[in-house]
Amino acid sequence: MRNTVYILIASVFLMVIACQKQDSNFLVSETSIGQFNKEVIFADVEALVGEGFVEKDTFQLKEGENPKKIKVFEKGGKHLLTLTASNDSIPKIENINIIDARYTTGEGLNLKSTFKDIQDAYEIKKIVTTLNSVVIFPKSSNLYFTIDKSELPANLRFTSSNIEAVQIPDDARIKYLMLGWTH
Repeated sequence: MRNTVYILIASVFLMVIACQKQDSNFLVSETSIGQFNKEVIFADVEALVGEGFVEKDTFQLKEGENPKKIKVFEKGGKHLLTLTASNDSIPKIENINIIDARYTTGEGLNLKSTFKDIQDAYEIKKIVTTLNSVVIFPKSSNLYFTIDKSELPANLRFTSSNIEAVQIPDDARIKYLMLGWTH
């Protein structure tokens, strides 16, 4: 009887751990996101995800140029990511705009996260104020986060002054989650 209880407890424990384990197809790390890593050649993206799951910039294709941006979709048509190419002689993926909230960092951050979640996970290197948003750059990370100014107090929404971390509400939601690689 005692062994049965131990086996039952161990089974429940393993099931809980298995449920908490993140799907590697949606894992965001410093060097990879799902099936893409910083060494992927931009021209090989379609071969990786499959024909029919990417949308290329048709204007650049008409001009005879290689596209600089590719949108990646899943089966069923849901937009997952937008990839931007580097300017290297053999372009690689340089920037990834994460569109789907299932993509989650090892720290548990995704598009449903808040400014407090960012602060809890990272030390902030700098905050850049733009016309419509603030961009948060964590120290020692290739990730960066954009928060729309509509998430800020009314007196900060139209300012062009630098906004500091203490001025951003903890519950301000992430609008864009980006991953940038320099080669």
